[in-house]
Amino acid sequence: MKRFALVTMALVLAVSCTTSKEDIKKMMKENPDIITESIKANPAKFIEALNEAVKLSQEGEGKRREEEEKKQLETSFTNPLLAEIRSDENFRGNKDAPITLIEYSDFECPFCSRGFNTVMELMEKYKGKIRFAYKHLPLSFHPQAMPASQYYEAIRLQSPDKAWKFHDAIYKNQRKLQNGEAFLKAEAKSLGVDMNRLAKDVKSEAVQTRIDADMAEAAKFGFQGTPGFLLNGIPVKGAYPSSHFDGIIEELKKRGKITL
Repeated sequence: MKRFALVTMALVLAVSCTTSKEDIKKMMKENPDIITESIKANPAKFIEALNEAVKLSQEGEGKRREEEEKKQLETSFTNPLLAEIRSDENFRGNKDAPITLIEYSDFECPFCSRGFNTVMELMEKYKGKIRFAYKHLPLSFHPQAMPASQYYEAIRLQSPDKAWKFHDAIYKNQRKLQNGEAFLKAEAKSLGVDMNRLAKDVKSEAVQTRIDADMAEAAKFGFQGTPGFLLNGIPVKGAYPSSHFDGIIEELKKRGKITL
């Protein structure tokens, strides 16, 4: 249907200098075979016109998206999104760092494994100047995402440090998630956690409430897919390379929002 619309557009452009739009509509309605006959008679010209129409459409859409992203980014610098920082937030890095990176993520999402690598790069590059918090956005079509989030939170109740080790192990061995809870239990056991307490906590109301709160916050900020990030309140939707975050950090520095 979209291609047909572009065909129509191309033909309209070809005659619109001498024919009104109403005349064209009437002509096409009364004689729909005009389009197919014109295409058959001039296939090369039709393809050329179609390609030009597609090109113009894509360029226009690209410019529109670029302008929209610029507007959204400017709004974010002026009014950054404020995530809840809980008293027991599990930060990686310097807890008093000027850069705060928060991720809303899904342990089973392949794009989130890219996000994990990006985060690790940023943690190394801005060592001592960045703190990172992991929040949950398990997607419904990833069956192992919610159980993995529950295990992470249950382990965090015992040891924040072991929770980070579990987090890293999942992303480094993401394909093993297809083994389900057996893989999650094995990773937890290898960390030396109390497995009896873990079995109780993993299905507890406290764990589920925390995950639900993360998901609600992500939805409030417009994160529907994963990964989603907040860099000092500036939203980043998707698995962008570390250079993208570098650009935001530089802009924050220029605007006097942070000092490194």
